[in-house]
Amino acid sequence: MTDLASMTDPTTLWAVVAVAAALLALNGVTVLVYALDKRAARRGARRVPERTLLTLGLAGGWPGAIVAQRRLRHKNRKRSFQSSFRLTVALNLAIVVVVVLVGRLPAG
Repeated sequence: MTDLASMTDPTTLWAVVAVAAALLALNGVTVLVYALDKRAARRGARRVPERTLLTLGLAGGWPGAIVAQRRLRHKNRKRSFQSSFRLTVALNLAIVVVVVLVGRLPAG
């Protein structure tokens, strides 16, 4: 998948579009879940588990999580959560790098 011909293959383009759409949707869901957790925190209601928030970030929703943390001022002061969150972002990026590098290896 390193030459130009493979990058313009319709199947490859659809795969890229599908992955981009899935990531966009995941990030939208992540922002929504953070907003629901913030709302629950203000009302004293049942909260979204931190594990759920971290899993969304690990799955690729970390850009949405960063936006939500800043815009909503939510989970941005809790050091233990931020440490775990940074670890999930680093792990997600490491996985992406490995997948990209493996995808570039010559067949055979």
